[in-house]
Amino acid sequence: MFPEQFLERMQQMLGQEYNAFLESLQGKPCQALRLNSLKMGADGRNAAEAFGIRDETWEPGESGGPGEGAVKSFARLERVPWTENGYYYNEEAHPGRHPYHQAGLYYIQEPSAMAVAELLEAQPGERILDLCAAPGGKATRIAAEMKGQGFLLCNEIHLARARALSENIERMGVVNACVANEQPGRLAEIFPGYFDRILVDAPCSGEGMFRKNPEACGEWSPENVAMCAERQKEILDCAARMLRPGGRLVYSTCTFAPEENEETISSFTERWGEYEMVSIDRKRFGLPDGGEGPYLRLWPHRIRGEGHFAAVLKKAGDQEPGCRRGSGNGVLKGLGERELGEFPAFCREALLRMPVPEGKEDSRPLFLRFGDNLYLAPPEMPGLEGLKVVRPGLHLGELKKNRFQPSHALALAMSPRDAVHVWNLRAEDEETAVYLNGQTFPAQGEKGWYLICVDGFSLGWGKLSAGIMKNHYPRGLRSVR
Repeated sequence: MFPEQFLERMQQMLGQEYNAFLESLQGKPCQALRLNSLKMGADGRNAAEAFGIRDETWEPGESGGPGEGAVKSFARLERVPWTENGYYYNEEAHPGRHPYHQAGLYYIQEPSAMAVAELLEAQPGERILDLCAAPGGKATRIAAEMKGQGFLLCNEIHLARARALSENIERMGVVNACVANEQPGRLAEIFPGYFDRILVDAPCSGEGMFRKNPEACGEWSPENVAMCAERQKEILDCAARMLRPGGRLVYSTCTFAPEENEETISSFTERWGEYEMVSIDRKRFGLPDGGEGPYLRLWPHRIRGEGHFAAVLKKAGDQEPGCRRGSGNGVLKGLGERELGEFPAFCREALLRMPVPEGKEDSRPLFLRFGDNLYLAPPEMPGLEGLKVVRPGLHLGELKKNRFQPSHALALAMSPRDAVHVWNLRAEDEETAVYLNGQTFPAQGEKGWYLICVDGFSLGWGKLSAGIMKNHYPRGLRSVR
């Protein structure tokens, strides 16, 4: 099943642990999800708080969850020890089919992969780059740490994957991120010394995912490992140019190959003398070797997760307080109120508050327009000239003749407390399935736009007229029963 040359190398690397490692690859991959602390409910609690998990596990029937639907669907959640809000779920659960998934209450993510964003230690108000961000698990975790403050640039070189990344940024209600589809070298030209923190979750040979993705075995070869290592060096060199003095760089892969891991980092520090390794406390990851060290290796026979590698580096120097380097494109200038069309009228009719990214006290909302689509960008967002941008910020909606059509992204970024009209559904009710299928349903109330919610969390838009709630759930997301 596994390439012979791969097995020979792993036996040399692991020695007496090799048989345990090989046995682990025959087992089933672990499944986990990360609760979304950005998603705010009607009662003011975020999704992580609403699930009410106080101990290491959550058993069926325990109080504190957002609804009986969650208890019945997930049956048991058990904490992933190295990350906040990460939980293993049982084999019988299907969280991807639950309305809470569509509402962005959680992100389904491989448990070992959750460790990487923890090492970045993102802070609110910073400028952060996720250079190889698709499909978005690590980027959305970084966004949760930023709490809507600062600027997050999520980049992916492959367009199809960049679009999937954009969809996950939208689903998780992130308001301060821009999604780009650029070559790392092009970004390095525009953002020299710009970012406070950079994550390079580098494309690799994928050995750590052999158990989860058997197709990766067929694509493996020593030549592919060497090719990946060369590509990783190029990506790291670009990242090195974009980090400010004193900034933090996290490098990670999902492979076991030393060529792509320790050797790549050793070569990097030789080329870039201003970077030094930051020691990692391995005790927090429950590893038997414990203690601190320059690298983090997660092995499937030692933990409940797949194979991962990570290293943390710091750039020498420091940034003077209040002094931040600008981008090569300068600062983006937004639209004036006269250019917003019918959007202000929609706000007066449907919103009590708009989910605005937080900036300086005197910063004003930064609106952008691409064709008929209106976006809200993070404050102090750099100019986008010459960049391939998939999503320049929070998509607010579409400017149509004499009216404004709100976007699904706006709904998912909102709390029920932000809307004038709210229609709440329960996850286990048939009416919720009807809505997710794109059908209308009878309703009584004032006519106009309604934020449709599930158990107190926003799910999409509806528009009430003549006793019928017209469905505005996106066609591409509708489920068919």
